Amino acid sequence: MSKEYAILPCNGLDKCAGCTARELAIKLAEETESEIICPVFYRVADARYNKLANEKPLLVIDGCASRCASRLAAEKGLKIAKKINISEEAKNAGIVLKTDSLRLGETEKLLVENLADALVTEANAAEQTQEADFFPKQLSYDVYQKDKFIFRIPKEAAFFFNENDVWVYVSGGKARIGVTDYVQQSLSDIMFFTAPNVGSELSQFDEVGSLESGKAVFEIVSPVSGTITKVNEDLLNEPERINQNPYEQGWIAEIELEDFEEDKELLYDFNGYFPIMKRKVDEFHV
Repeated sequence: MSKEYAILPCNGLDKCAGCTARELAIKLAEETESEIICPVFYRVADARYNKLANEKPLLVIDGCASRCASRLAAEKGLKIAKKINISEEAKNAGIVLKTDSLRLGETEKLLVENLADALVTEANAAEQTQEADFFPKQLSYDVYQKDKFIFRIPKEAAFFFNENDVWVYVSGGKARIGVTDYVQQSLSDIMFFTAPNVGSELSQFDEVGSLESGKAVFEIVSPVSGTITKVNEDLLNEPERINQNPYEQGWIAEIELEDFEEDKELLYDFNGYFPIMKRKVDEFHV
């Protein structure tokens, strides 16, 4: 599960339901990058966990009908992203939790496994939906044609360009970058794509990978500063996707932005870049 939670579990360890809630929290923390908020410590000294509880989606795991974890979240004024009640989940699954022991049996362990798997599946589905919504499903283009060559530029307001013919699409704190039609037409058949490293930090105008064709090697100059969160791995085996469409299936990487308002000062919108591209095309084809 790539989605990270701040997990606030039940602290009623005198019941099997509370112990099961604790085990579910531990399993999620071990298998993901989620972090557990200790309910006992948080109640008496919340400074340690306030930042975590407000920066990450909060997952509350109650053990029984007393809902001590939910009540604690309400007392602290926290926004709950997801809530689970172990007793209710057990009842829905036709499971009877132990009453004679606090140690988890096979039935309780199976419940923990199933709940953890369900959370992983749900989080992955949510992330895929978010990624699908991040970039427009369809783009509108303006076109400049020179001889048999067609050069397209996206007209959406969220697209910006640098003088190195690299575009960036910005949505909130995220961005996707790639090269323009001018680049792929100039290079002709692209044979190799050298990807940047996920997690690497870059400044505006740093190199962020390269393209190679039989004509030349093109260094991709980043239009923005930030941290690389994803690369288009399809290009490693199919760099020709950039020739087919450098804006949609041929994008290069995604970046968590550092300060786009500052970067934006050195970028062009559609109206600023289109005449620059036309001039380059005319000079290249003279």
